[in-house]
Amino acid sequence: MKIILLLAILLLAALPAAADLTKAKAEQNLERRSKLALDNADAELKTAREEYRKGETEKIAEHVAEIEASVDLADQSLKQTNKDPRKSPKWFKSAEIATRDLLRKLETFQQDMSFSERSGLDQVKAKVQQVHDELLLGLMEGKKRK
Repeated sequence: MKIILLLAILLLAALPAAADLTKAKAEQNLERRSKLALDNADAELKTAREEYRKGETEKIAEHVAEIEASVDLADQSLKQTNKDPRKSPKWFKSAEIATRDLLRKLETFQQDMSFSERSGLDQVKAKVQQVHDELLLGLMEGKKRK
């Protein structure tokens, strides 16, 4: 009986962690919510790449939509904190780095795709670029003039 239980635990541990935006939405701490959302976006991109390699291109649009929703949730969560990124940069800088990495990975994925399928990533890349630029501007902006 113990062997069966041990095997079951090992099998469950070997399964890839499912990316789930509901876990991020349930987080009460807005900063942690943004981190969980960006982690979810990264996991969705990995899943989309794996499915593309397997030839299951019909599921990629769902993953791309999930990436965009995750980045949007992260952006909205950080905005809802009403904190100044210059005075409290920890979570903002982390999100800026995560979006920059996500952009780089999206670009690589788009280059790996066939030419006819590349346009499917244009919208999500534009959204991630917009969020990244806003985060960077918030971190680098000088004193506000009155």
